[in-house]
Amino acid sequence: MKIRHMLNLLGGGLLFFSACGCISGPSHSGSRLIWNDEFSGIGLPDSTKWNYDVGGHGYGNNEAQFYTKNRLENARVENGKLIIEARKEQWKDNKYTSARLLTKGKFSFQYGTVEVKAKLPKGRGTWPAIWMMSEGMKKWPDDGELDIMEHVGYHQGYIHASVHTKKYNHIIGTQKTDTLIVKDASEKFHVYKAVWTPEKIDVYVDKQKYFTYENNEKTYESWPFDQPYFIILNLAIGGFWGGKEGIDDRIFPQKFEIDYVRVYQNR
Repeated sequence: MKIRHMLNLLGGGLLFFSACGCISGPSHSGSRLIWNDEFSGIGLPDSTKWNYDVGGHGYGNNEAQFYTKNRLENARVENGKLIIEARKEQWKDNKYTSARLLTKGKFSFQYGTVEVKAKLPKGRGTWPAIWMMSEGMKKWPDDGELDIMEHVGYHQGYIHASVHTKKYNHIIGTQKTDTLIVKDASEKFHVYKAVWTPEKIDVYVDKQKYFTYENNEKTYESWPFDQPYFIILNLAIGGFWGGKEGIDDRIFPQKFEIDYVRVYQNR
C-alpha cells in the first residue's frame, strides 16, 4: 500500500516520505534525514521499504540476467549490509540471476540529498547501478532518469553519473554524463551521493564532486526533475553496455554490497 505524506515546503520544493518509522532528527550539516535503510536486520530486504522488478526480458538493455523476487540467493540483508548477488544459474531461460530493488510505491521525494555507501562487484559483464526515476513515469526518457552511480566491469574503477531527458539522452547522442576513476571501488566502500535542488543536480563520490547538471533551459524536455523520484539499486549482467566486451563466466557469484541508503531534506 502506498502511504506518502507531504512533509512541507522547504528548500524550494515539496518532499515526500513513507510512513515507515524511519524518520530521524536533524543531522548531516543541518539537513534532516527523512528516509533511510541501515540494513540492520537479517534475511530478505525490508518489504515496507523495497519492491522488486521481476523478469528476464532485458529491461530495454538486452541484459542477460533474470531479476528474482524474495529470493535470498539474490537479495538479502546480512552483517549490516544489503547484498545483491548475481549468480550463474539457469533460471526461466536465462543463464544468470540477480535482483533489482526499488522504492517505487513505498517512498519517493522531490529535491534532497541521496547517499548510498556501497562496494561494487568486479568482473567483465557486471553492471551495478544506483539510480532514480519518476514515480509518475509515463515515457522514458521524457520523464527523466538520474544515474548516481554506474560501473561496467570491463572498465574497472570508472564511475559514471548521468542524466537522461527527452532532449539529452544516449539514444540521440546528447547524454549529459561524466566519469571519475575510483581505483578501489570493488575493494572498499565509498559514498555515492546526489544533491538535487530546483536549480541543479550535483553528483559526488565521497566528498569529490565530479558531475553537475544545471536547470538552465527551464523546459520539461531538458529538466523533468521537478517531481517525486524513487530510488533503484540493481546489479545487471551483460546488456548493451555492461556486456559490450562479453561476460566472464569465471567471476560468479558477484556481490553488490550496500551499507546504507539515506535521503536528506536540503536546507
